[in-house]
Amino acid sequence: MPNIQYIPVIHKGEKRIMVSFEYDSNIVKKLREKTKAKWSKTLRAWHIEDTIDYRIKCKIPLENDKNITAKKIVAPTIATEKKDAPPPQKKKTVEAKETLPTLVLKPIQNKDIEDRIALYVSGSKIIHDTLKRLPAVKWSENLTCWHIPCTEPSYENMCNALKAHVIIDTKALSNYLHKKNTVVAVQKTLGQKKPPSIEQVNNINQHNMLLLQRMVEELQLKAYSASTLRTYKNEVGIFMQTLKNKKADTLTTEDVRRYVHYCINKLQLSENTIHSRLNALKFLYEQVLGHEKFFVEIPRPKKHLQLPKVLGEAELRKLFNAPKNLKHKAILFVAYGAGLRVSEVINLRLQDIDRERKQLFIHCSKGKKDRYVMLSPLVLDVLEQYYKMSEAKPTNYLFEGIEKGKPYSMRSAQQIFNDAKKAAGILKSLSFHSLRHSFATHLLEKGVDVIYIKDILGHFDIKTTERYLHVKRELLINIESPIDGLYRDI
Repeated sequence: MPNIQYIPVIHKGEKRIMVSFEYDSNIVKKLREKTKAKWSKTLRAWHIEDTIDYRIKCKIPLENDKNITAKKIVAPTIATEKKDAPPPQKKKTVEAKETLPTLVLKPIQNKDIEDRIALYVSGSKIIHDTLKRLPAVKWSENLTCWHIPCTEPSYENMCNALKAHVIIDTKALSNYLHKKNTVVAVQKTLGQKKPPSIEQVNNINQHNMLLLQRMVEELQLKAYSASTLRTYKNEVGIFMQTLKNKKADTLTTEDVRRYVHYCINKLQLSENTIHSRLNALKFLYEQVLGHEKFFVEIPRPKKHLQLPKVLGEAELRKLFNAPKNLKHKAILFVAYGAGLRVSEVINLRLQDIDRERKQLFIHCSKGKKDRYVMLSPLVLDVLEQYYKMSEAKPTNYLFEGIEKGKPYSMRSAQQIFNDAKKAAGILKSLSFHSLRHSFATHLLEKGVDVIYIKDILGHFDIKTTERYLHVKRELLINIESPIDGLYRDI
């Protein structure tokens, strides 16, 4: 039975009854045939005359109002399909309990663009005006509904904006997400997880495909991370696609050297990409095929020294003040307050918070390393407020996504940073990782030894941490430019 609600409204100065239901062409047809219903662009809903007969049939309490006409017309029966309606209560006067319209969330799948969430609701102008103001919201003429990106930030913003006006039905969306995650889990178990850019496995001859599979198995046996496995598979796959019918295990060092030269000059790949491809090929030829010192004679391009991009203290205050959602604010506070990577933030569990010792435990991070980092009293206070104010309490991960017990997605966390940066009016080219860079730089400026910073950040090599010495502000402020002395005495 369809869920249909009848709500008395004042529309264009007239009393009407708004008929709220999830769009169904059969219901619309019956409604128009039996009630002469009209569609309102303002209400985004169908509405009928407010008469005594309709109030009785729709089970709406009668009003003592002379303006309600007693016009006899065929009453709507689409909700129950019953011929006889219950008689009105004459003696007892029961006040109508206000019923909120239902907002139904459904997934929209598209191969070419990101998944979206369709928002189906028939409600007042307030609801649709609120929907219009949601970030990244769009209207679909074909689906006759609003829709938003299928991401945690968009979902949470929508819930916060509309929870007081509607009842949110997430059944269809939850089923879709559960099915999607189940498929991914099965693919992981079977070793069939599809890397981001898998096109390179096409047009690879059967012999080289076997070598590629053997390399993947070797990576798995040596317990390399999923990220390294995907990168190596992609890089070697592109290499084997270039070979066409030539067998990869018959190539000489000179053949590979020419291929690297081709990547630099013809494909114009960046230094970082060349290093990544060389690492993958080195693993294939030396670790899988057993060719010792195969890459000794192949030079590596010198990497561009990229200095970390950091935020100033005033910019950070603006950034932290931008999010209205307390959960989003807490994510940014933790990232900067402890100098964490985005993957470390979303994988924090409730059990990783040590309130007594003011520490966070980072489990199996980059390089499969565990470590402890500081937990600022201010960050702890924000986290406690976030947990206290959360309607859906996290059960496993500190920051959970739409699905209960599942971690927040990395892409959604990055989107939170981008939205906050835009709202704060920060024009610098920055990423979520800039919070970690800012944390390390500010510690260095406060006099913390670079050795301690290395351990806090979880770096393997001190050279990685020493990059922050180049952006230490005091080193630039305390050195006078020659032009200052040139014009001082004029």
